[in-house]
Amino acid sequence: MLDIRKLRLLRELAHRETIAAVADALAYTPSAVSQQLSALEREAGVPLLERTGRRVMLTPAARTLVEHAETILAVLEQAAADLATSRAELTGTLRIGAFPTAVRTILSPALVALSRDHPGLELMVTELDPATAPAALRAETLDVALVQEYDYVPVEPDSALDTEPLLEETIYLAALSDASLGAHRETSWIAGTPDTLCHTMTVRACQAAGFTPHVRHHADDFGTVLALVAAGQGVALVPELGALTCPAEVTLTPLATRRRTLLAYRRGTGNHPAVRAARSALHASVERGRAAAASGATVPGSAPGSAQRSR
Repeated sequence: MLDIRKLRLLRELAHRETIAAVADALAYTPSAVSQQLSALEREAGVPLLERTGRRVMLTPAARTLVEHAETILAVLEQAAADLATSRAELTGTLRIGAFPTAVRTILSPALVALSRDHPGLELMVTELDPATAPAALRAETLDVALVQEYDYVPVEPDSALDTEPLLEETIYLAALSDASLGAHRETSWIAGTPDTLCHTMTVRACQAAGFTPHVRHHADDFGTVLALVAAGQGVALVPELGALTCPAEVTLTPLATRRRTLLAYRRGTGNHPAVRAARSALHASVERGRAAAASGATVPGSAPGSAQRSR
């Protein structure tokens, strides 16, 4: 019989690609991970790893086994969720990961509702870059996460996770004039830290317009980005949630590009009472924001064009 804990290590190796990364994510030592994977090879009776120097590659048999491991882990998660539904009161820990603008605008109202409706639930929030959320979900350091995709930066499929749409936002060109995106090919740009989704989105959106941006400043907080734009330090692309508070000097020009926020959780956990409660609260938070936006208030999902005059 194959050991589920060893299968989980193999699954993580398939995603993280190095034994050191697996060890770091799951709080093992690299030698312990190597020993467990070697034991799994003996249990399987076929080679699972190809070692070339310091690198380890999965064999075709190992990749097939990873596919089965994903299914097995999802079934175990579903079993735990089914058992949890039999409890009279919702208790335990719920770990939620979200990016900064979502924490302020979507998650905070949802936390109020969750605390009110389920006082026995211990809520734990981690602010993180959405690109790191899938790995945190697989490692079970998060139960629910808000992840992003842009028109030019789609989410990579992950068979270990389920996702559902939560919010779609317009992307705005933030500048000191209403010139088009293509008019800023010689302008200095402000973008996120390299390798973040925001940075990649900025580069690819500009490339789609026929040029590669000259990124002069790097900033991950959209308040800082807009302050730099207001100071004449460059232009930037900013999503709606990042532009709810905008300096008067800055013009926000809507683009056709969109950012989509998705709810993500491990396969099999969607109907766990705690995860289901979080999903419901987050969707309700977004819906309240839309209703308030329709009445003219500045809230999650409201267009800066109506809440902050785009000149």
